[in-house]
Amino acid sequence: MQKTIIECALNGPWTRAAQPLIPISVAECIADGVACAKAGASIIHVHPYDEATGKQRDEWEIYARIIEGIRNQVDVPVYPTIPFSHTSERTLSAQQRFAATAALAQRGLLELAAVDPGSVNFTFANGGAGFVYSNPEADIEYGLNLAASYGFIPCYAIYEPGFLRAGASLHARHVNAPNPLYRFMFSSEFLFGFPPVEYGLEALLRLRDECAPNASWMSSGLGVDITPLIAMTVASGGHLRVGLEDAPLGSTRRNLEWVELAVRAVETHGGKVATVPEMRALLGIPASKVSSADR
Repeated sequence: MQKTIIECALNGPWTRAAQPLIPISVAECIADGVACAKAGASIIHVHPYDEATGKQRDEWEIYARIIEGIRNQVDVPVYPTIPFSHTSERTLSAQQRFAATAALAQRGLLELAAVDPGSVNFTFANGGAGFVYSNPEADIEYGLNLAASYGFIPCYAIYEPGFLRAGASLHARHVNAPNPLYRFMFSSEFLFGFPPVEYGLEALLRLRDECAPNASWMSSGLGVDITPLIAMTVASGGHLRVGLEDAPLGSTRRNLEWVELAVRAVETHGGKVATVPEMRALLGIPASKVSSADR
């Protein structure tokens, strides 16, 4: 049985109004990232915030402070999000959405980055105003071109089965881009894709076998506790993402507790948690991509 990679997503776009325990400040993100890496997470994902307003602020300089702050203390890759393409206030081009990713990649700070291969409606299961997460094909192509240019792993969030098919097809057009990491998105609070049940994971795995054989994948989601899927994920050779971006909104567990829970569950089900060097080997991250902060 191969080792299981654990990723921790520290905060997401929710703000503390929806997810009170998320880290907001640079110092908080660094502290959470370091603690989670030491507990067993071999990948960290983070959204940058404006400390004064408590709202997401997608600037590469904030990312760089977080990434370098974490990696000065522990060897672990930290990767960014991409902002929404459309909001009530603005419409962003692909270049604008990936500006922070490009700036960080140019500075040798990225081993992975988000490139989501599709668009989806976020409908709340219990009512409330939903929204559309839009990723035009031109934006996806732009992200994959960056991956090809800078050699980072594209992290595909698979909200719907069609994302898997489209993502595999789009990647085939960009043969110089590293192989994507397919992150299967389950949810209880939102009505996209599948709830966290084994038949959903089985369906996605069968589709992966058809579209992207041997592709690395992990179980994750938004507004979800994925612990019911950990046994099947470990047995099937997959990986896990946990943390306060993905957890049910209003989570009373902190990021460190989510990572510790995942580590215990992996070991309980007969698996072993991957170290950072083992994670890099599993995903095919070359030694040349490891930032200078880790050398």
